[in-house]
Amino acid sequence: MRHDVTSRAVAAMQAHAAAAFPNEACGLLLGDGRRIIEAVPTDNVHPAPATHFEIDPQALIDAHRAARAGAAPQVVGYYHSHPRGIAVPSATDRACACGDGRVWAIVAGEDVRLWRDDAAGFTALSYTVVDP
Repeated sequence: MRHDVTSRAVAAMQAHAAAAFPNEACGLLLGDGRRIIEAVPTDNVHPAPATHFEIDPQALIDAHRAARAGAAPQVVGYYHSHPRGIAVPSATDRACACGDGRVWAIVAGEDVRLWRDDAAGFTALSYTVVDP
């Protein structure tokens, strides 16, 4: 299942990961269906941000409210970085995943990979970078 991801979203994830280094960056993926339009940085509120991430709950609530009001695209998934790792789900990612079918983007350096978090675990997704 191929997704479209805007070049702006890819650049935002990469820039946020670089700025957060050596900590993990995290944020929201906004779009519709198989199209990711925007990557919105959020605060990583986990007490151990060098090795874990937790999206600021208020940012997530605000994004869902804006989508319901028609003021923003839907939350289609999340992203986070692996500052010293590779762009594949870690053991911690697998343990914390909830199997809700959302897209996870993982950033490691310039590498950005997409994964679907479903009941069977993470499945790699292919994507095409598109201009908005």
